[in-house]
Amino acid sequence: MKYAGTNFNLLLILVTDLTRHKMRVLLSLLVVISAIAVVLSTHHNRQQNIKLEALMQQQDDLDIEWRNLVLEQRALTEHNRIEAMVQKELNMYRPSVDEEVVVRVK
Repeated sequence: MKYAGTNFNLLLILVTDLTRHKMRVLLSLLVVISAIAVVLSTHHNRQQNIKLEALMQQQDDLDIEWRNLVLEQRALTEHNRIEAMVQKELNMYRPSVDEEVVVRVK
């Protein structure tokens, strides 16, 4: 098909077509905006999941450290408890510097 001698104004045709089908243009824009919102929402959700996993790992690390500290505390308090029992029941005590006796073995 030849259009000899005709001059088409593409911009005028597009504007005329868009104004004639306002509802279709509006729905198309809403679809595009909705797609962009879905992409942004998915990205935000993934970022939050990454942060959540990092915080859960940190919580696990802190929990392990806390358990180790509890074990260390129990070990240290066990010595204090034994020392207190020895002082009370057997009437034993740590000697002072003047009471210490050094034994040399040849």
